[in-house]
Amino acid sequence: MGIHGKLRVLDMGRALTLDVYRYSRNFPNHELYGLTSQIRRAAVSVPANIAEGSGRRGDGELLHSLSIASGSLAELRTLASLAHELGYLPAAAYKVILDEAEQLAISLNALIAARKRKETGRNG
Repeated sequence: MGIHGKLRVLDMGRALTLDVYRYSRNFPNHELYGLTSQIRRAAVSVPANIAEGSGRRGDGELLHSLSIASGSLAELRTLASLAHELGYLPAAAYKVILDEAEQLAISLNALIAARKRKETGRNG
């Protein structure tokens, strides 16, 4: 998976981030510096790290950035679950975020695996 795969996961991450921002507008004001800020930062971290890794030289740096993006995606899923359980994120919005996050996780994991194969093939 080459540049097309990186662009695809970047686009998916950006779309997920925009949805998180839209849905979190309805969170209570008292959560502005709590859950609202946390979920938004986790969401932004996903495409930001994909983009950063894509701009660096070498597969090792790319894999590191993709790994950070994957961790941020896991954090985002947990925060969305908490927001839903607290009643801040309606079921329909929660489903959209989880579905997008799941598809992104699959694509991100495929990109990571492809880059690891490329790195192993080159070294082995």
